[in-house]
Amino acid sequence: MADVHGNLAALEAVLADAGDVEDVWCLGDLVGYGPNPNEVVQRLRELPLKSLVGNHDLGSIGKADLQKFNADARAGCEWTASVLAPAHQEFLTSLEPSGVFGDVFVAHGSPRDPVWEYISNMRVAEPNFGYFSTDICLVGHSHVPLVFRWRRGAVGAQAFVTEVPSTAAPVVAGDDRIIFNPGSVGQPRDGDPRAAYAVFDSETRSFRCVRVPYDVSETQAQMRSVGLPDGLALRLQYGW
Repeated sequence: MADVHGNLAALEAVLADAGDVEDVWCLGDLVGYGPNPNEVVQRLRELPLKSLVGNHDLGSIGKADLQKFNADARAGCEWTASVLAPAHQEFLTSLEPSGVFGDVFVAHGSPRDPVWEYISNMRVAEPNFGYFSTDICLVGHSHVPLVFRWRRGAVGAQAFVTEVPSTAAPVVAGDDRIIFNPGSVGQPRDGDPRAAYAVFDSETRSFRCVRVPYDVSETQAQMRSVGLPDGLALRLQYGW
């Protein structure tokens, strides 16, 4: 999972849907935007968790320049910083923005720039294949489910393919190298407001992509009650 962004209702819906898993891998941005930063971090820490830190996490613990954020995102980080428990601040401080989980390279943003770079098209994805050595790379940050595939043995334009993953069929690495973004739990931006996550089967080297509805209005009401920007609440119902 990636980009929970302090949205406890979405996280709980994902965890209930996923059921028993061996590990929970979080690709960063546990907090920021949403109204439940302490509850989200606490809930994740109760799980068999391997986690990265994201730019909003860093912004919320004073480790990233808030001038790099837009006004609403900056307000979200500032509010989160004002309420985040010291123990959770310490936990986020202990995390790295990239690494290796099992035999999978993971980065919040990109292998080349784990904190800030968005991989949203093949122009950005292609050079990033040179910054990790595993067959599979997982990223978050853009909040959009996408697969960038480097087909071994193919040449020219046929070597690199962009795919929009579907819940109808798994994403299978096969003999290829892939960069896969499972989408966002707490603030999807692909026009679908349902929480997004994926289940990885290490034996088949495949991902099952999942979308889960949750009570968006609950999160919106909580955001408004604590004074977070209304634009952040409104966008949840549209998935953008």
